[in-house]
Amino acid sequence: MIYDTERLFEILMPDKIDKLPNELLRYKKNGLWQFYTPKEIRNMAFSLAHYLLQEGINGKGTTPEEKGKVGLICFSKPEWVVTDLAVQLTGALLVPFYPNISTQEFIVILNETELSICFVSDMDLYQKIIAVKDQLPFLKKVFVLDDCDEQTNWRTILKPLNQSEEQVVLNNAAKIKTEDIATIIYTSGSTGVPKGVMLTHKNILSNVKIVSSDILPGLQLKELRALSFLPLCHIFEKMLLYTYLFNNASISFAESIDTISENLKEVQPNIFTSVPRLLEKVYEKIIQKGRELTGIKKNLFFWAVKLGLKYDLDKQLPFSYKIKLAIANKLIFSKWREALGGHVQYIILGGAACQPRLIRIFTAAKITILEGYGLTETSPVIAVNTMDIDGRKVGTVGKVLKNVQVKFDEDGVIYCKGDNIMMGYYKKPEETANVLHDGWFDTGDVGELIDGKYLKITDRKKEIFKTSGGKFVVPQPIESKLKEDFFIEQIIVTGEGKKFTSALIVPSFKILEDWCSKNEIPFTTHEDIINNSKVIALYQSIIDKYNPSFNHVEQIKKFVLLPNEWTVNTGELTPSVKIKRKVIVSKYEKEINSMYGEPASVYA
Repeated sequence: MIYDTERLFEILMPDKIDKLPNELLRYKKNGLWQFYTPKEIRNMAFSLAHYLLQEGINGKGTTPEEKGKVGLICFSKPEWVVTDLAVQLTGALLVPFYPNISTQEFIVILNETELSICFVSDMDLYQKIIAVKDQLPFLKKVFVLDDCDEQTNWRTILKPLNQSEEQVVLNNAAKIKTEDIATIIYTSGSTGVPKGVMLTHKNILSNVKIVSSDILPGLQLKELRALSFLPLCHIFEKMLLYTYLFNNASISFAESIDTISENLKEVQPNIFTSVPRLLEKVYEKIIQKGRELTGIKKNLFFWAVKLGLKYDLDKQLPFSYKIKLAIANKLIFSKWREALGGHVQYIILGGAACQPRLIRIFTAAKITILEGYGLTETSPVIAVNTMDIDGRKVGTVGKVLKNVQVKFDEDGVIYCKGDNIMMGYYKKPEETANVLHDGWFDTGDVGELIDGKYLKITDRKKEIFKTSGGKFVVPQPIESKLKEDFFIEQIIVTGEGKKFTSALIVPSFKILEDWCSKNEIPFTTHEDIINNSKVIALYQSIIDKYNPSFNHVEQIKKFVLLPNEWTVNTGELTPSVKIKRKVIVSKYEKEINSMYGEPASVYA
């Protein structure tokens, strides 16, 4: 059921918490699944909130800068949720981090927000922060959420509250308004500099309510089970977490990305969220196992795959196709469903574009994929494909939410408006003004409406892109750095919707020719020289030299050398000599695909 609530922490109030399942937040420890009850979660959240209030960390003040801030550097687990709820009860602002961001980003964000207290997952992260403590003048206390014997263990500050102490927390929470900021989530800007997105309770709840009522009406199951493994510091997973909570779900946290397959079978969830890359991995493993089969089993397997790839949501399926698909489902696809726990009703995809073929084949296998679109600044959903077959269209991100308005400028850039739009960027009024115009948010993405109702993303105005794992990559700073090397004439960094970051490189052939001469390598044609093993090794050494300067997701894993320079006359450059990124990616599609080992056919 959907609660009549205006603040996220109201899930802890008596009239709501009593309706939650006993095994509310589940986690695995020492090989066994354990859980926190709703009462345990409430007690820990109230205790931590009371401690923070005693430390003077609260929501007092008229501006975001004046309000208290609490850092959270933690992998997704029950303690993350407890900390989030506790901070909400104080009115302070939660500032969550990805645990694997660079130390320099930690320093920048901690100092910009003037964080005085921070909670971290484990002792490794604790040591990482302590190592740069002299660069963090505002940070006073760091607590560890994992079990440890140190005084830094957060359980040293979790004390049972008496009635009057609990009332202090309740009185404070009563002052918090739905329009108040709940969190600041940092996201990469077009320049690569992190920007703090300020989201209110109303922003996030507007998404929770519409997703619950219109997108996932079937969530009201007697025993709803969700598996969570995406980072909760991303608004996509956080919003869905609260959707689960407000629909009485039991939420299990995967041990790690590496154990998802095992955890799916153990938890048998009805629903989980993912990024396309993880779905790609599942598909790749399935296909690989199929290739290992022999004889009639292999033929039957790929017969089913070929059948599934022909599935079309937009057309009435012929009776003969339905019969064949029913056989494929019983013999082959049933095993796919078992691998996902056997009870999955929905897989919600976000963070990057999904390959249409994956949606087709998983839908054919009775595994519903709901692909959506949004940004951190939109809390996050703008549009999403729905459970209803008429609400889904392959190649689009679905229908725009009822409580969100969308319009397009003359270039097709998408603007949206609604209760889900952020308050702005923290301490960045100019950047806020650049994207917010009379309540309309400039997404920077170009799109169109198909059939007057399905939103399709056709291009990105911003050159920032996401890998299929949902990680942002800003190509320009990487390209600029690599072009410092004399051997590189031109370069573009690619990887939109792909497994990793790669690059197309045009060598500086004059410099390369001199190097070849010194190394007694015959320099014939450009086509020949870029395939020379020693030349390829040279450019690999250049990549290896620069990669440590970038975050892991930004590091170039593979590259292709190209024989011809990009020019205005050949169409790769504008008259002002700017790179036409879309033209180059299209022109060299074959070379790009080769770096990802993408075969022409799954049957090859």
